[in-house]
Amino acid sequence: MLILEQRELTVSELCGVLQMPQSTISRHLKTLTESKFITSRAEGTRHLYSLIDDGRDLPSGRLWSLVREQIGTSITITQDQHRIAGVLAERQQQSKAFFRSSASQWDRLREELFGQNFHLPALLGLLDDRWVIGDLGTGSGHVTAALAPFVKNVIAVDGSSAMLEAAHNRLEGIPNVELRLGELESLPISNNKLDAAILALVLHHLPEPEKALSEVARVIRPGGRLVIVDMLSHDRDYYRQQMGHIWLGFSKDQLNHYLESTKFEGIRIRPLTPDPKGKGPALFSASARKSVN
Repeated sequence: MLILEQRELTVSELCGVLQMPQSTISRHLKTLTESKFITSRAEGTRHLYSLIDDGRDLPSGRLWSLVREQIGTSITITQDQHRIAGVLAERQQQSKAFFRSSASQWDRLREELFGQNFHLPALLGLLDDRWVIGDLGTGSGHVTAALAPFVKNVIAVDGSSAMLEAAHNRLEGIPNVELRLGELESLPISNNKLDAAILALVLHHLPEPEKALSEVARVIRPGGRLVIVDMLSHDRDYYRQQMGHIWLGFSKDQLNHYLESTKFEGIRIRPLTPDPKGKGPALFSASARKSVN
């Protein structure tokens, strides 16, 4: 019980620590479980045992407190502690052995289990949970749905009532999202309201990108962050007719000019690795912060 008070162990690991046969260990575990001293949980085909740590007020908990005082400093327990260290080292060696044999296949194995980009949604946990973020040009609300669990509020703005209806259907029931109808050149948001804003595949639809970014700067607090995801310059002119694009992407120089002239600094522009399934032009990510001056 003292061993299981410190960590979860399997039957075979307890056999190694206590130097007892499996039948003896299993018999004791069954009795202790039925007496509400310990608990177990299944993990695949094995069971992990641990002491019930919230049972101090139960008769079993009070009895264990008395017994623990008598055995906690014995030589036997000290020897058990050394063997526990060996058990944990063996666990680590098993993991290291797997990676030694699988290093060349690791990317493929991980992708088969979890997908290629499983880590990207997890990175949203880096966002400050006190932030109010603007998803400007939200469209059907895909980005807002990803951001909402990690921040205080998301204000999602779009100039199309049809798009906002689609966003409403997607985001219904998410309490910290507010949908607003409005153009990016005249945002329905008060000055310095946002801690950060994102424009995802929006800028190429705007007649005057610089004017829109100036308006975005108005609603972001000094020192607040801006992220733009859009297309790099391309030559697919038919996008103008087929998809209503006004601009055929943007060059790094264009973006730098727009952002520097609208009170943004710390500008970083990086091309994004194309998705193998994507058929559109290459994308970039631009990040900057609003000047505090």
